[in-house]
Amino acid sequence: MSLILITNDDGVYSEGIKVLTEAMRQIGEVAVVAPDRERSAVSHALTMHRPLKVENIKKNIYAVNGTPTDCVVVAIEKLLTERPSVLVSGINRGANLGDDIGYSGTVSAAIEGTLFGIPSIAVSVMFNDNEKIHYNTAAFFAQKITQYVLKEGLPPDTLLNVNVPNLPRSRIKGIRFTRQGKRTYENAIHETYDPWGRKHFWIGGGTPSWEDRDDTDIVAVMKGYVSVTPLHLDMTNYEALEILRKKWRQL
Repeated sequence: MSLILITNDDGVYSEGIKVLTEAMRQIGEVAVVAPDRERSAVSHALTMHRPLKVENIKKNIYAVNGTPTDCVVVAIEKLLTERPSVLVSGINRGANLGDDIGYSGTVSAAIEGTLFGIPSIAVSVMFNDNEKIHYNTAAFFAQKITQYVLKEGLPPDTLLNVNVPNLPRSRIKGIRFTRQGKRTYENAIHETYDPWGRKHFWIGGGTPSWEDRDDTDIVAVMKGYVSVTPLHLDMTNYEALEILRKKWRQL
C-alpha cells in the first residue's frame, strides 16, 4: 500500500487536514506531519536558529513547532520508516492563486517534497469570510488527483497546485489545467497604533486585481472549475537568458 505524507500550513489541528487525512486513508497508508499551529504565509522558510520539537499526537500523526518546510524535512529524514509515494499539502483554508503562490506555506511544502524527488500536490479551497467551507469537495478532488499521480507520476521537478472553488461538489463544473495567473493587491498595508500611540503597520487584506484570461488559475476557480497548475522548480527565464547572452556578446 502506498504511503501518503500529509502536511499543511494551517496547523495539525485544522479542519482541512483532518478531512484530507480521511480522504487519503481510503487510497493508502497515511502519515501526518504538520505544524503545531498556523504557519500561513511563511513561504519556504526553514528553521535554522533553534532546535525543533516533535510531538507524537497519535499513531502516525506528528506536530512540529516549525514551518511546513521543516515538517517535510523532518518527516522524510527522521520520522518515516519508508519513503512516501506522494506528498499532499492542505487542505488550505483559502486559495493559493497567482502571485500568492510565492508566499504560501502550503505550496512550499509541496515544493520541498518535489526537491526530495517525491511527487507532490498542494490543495487549497477558495472562500470568502463567513462562508461555510466545503472541505469535502476539495478532499474529493484531492483524492482523485492523488490517485492519478500515484498511477502516472509527475514530470521531473514538477508539482501540482490545486485550487478548488468553495462549492458543493454537484456545482463544480469540472477540472481545468491552468497556468499561474497574475494577482496583485492594492492598499494591503494598514497603519495602526498601539495603546501608547506608536505607529505600526499591518500587512494583509487589500483590494485584489488580476488578469482576466481563461487559461489562468484565478479565472478558472472564479468560474467554478477546479484549477490544476503544474509548477516547475526551475525558475530560469530561458527566453531572457538567450537575449542576455546575445546582448552581452555585442557589448
